Amino acid sequence: MTSRSHPERDCVESVQAVLDLLDGHDGIDASTESLDGAFTLLADQRRRLLLAVMRTYGEELTLPDAAEEVAVRETGRKVTNIPAERVREVYLSLYHDHLPRLVDAGLLEYDQERDLVAPDGV
Repeated sequence: MTSRSHPERDCVESVQAVLDLLDGHDGIDASTESLDGAFTLLADQRRRLLLAVMRTYGEELTLPDAAEEVAVRETGRKVTNIPAERVREVYLSLYHDHLPRLVDAGLLEYDQERDLVAPDGV
């Protein structure tokens, strides 16, 4: 018998893990409004990937470099095997939609003149 992933079970396990995390940490502000805001920010895969990229590198990156890395993680391909138009689309969606939300939330910083993204506080 082979083991297969069950998306519903995986989702339930993820939700349970988040609830356990919230129950075990008194320092987390678990108000409904703050949790809804956090889950709204994390609801989009591209935002999660951008945050993961920034955590991986831990330093400022140009937005084009961050967009390339997000495209790599989205597709599972090497950047040389991703069409330039796809990377451009990722860049534009980060610039116009996802990055402003993450900057407004205080998770990332963005220097528009230099087109640099940094984890907040770097």
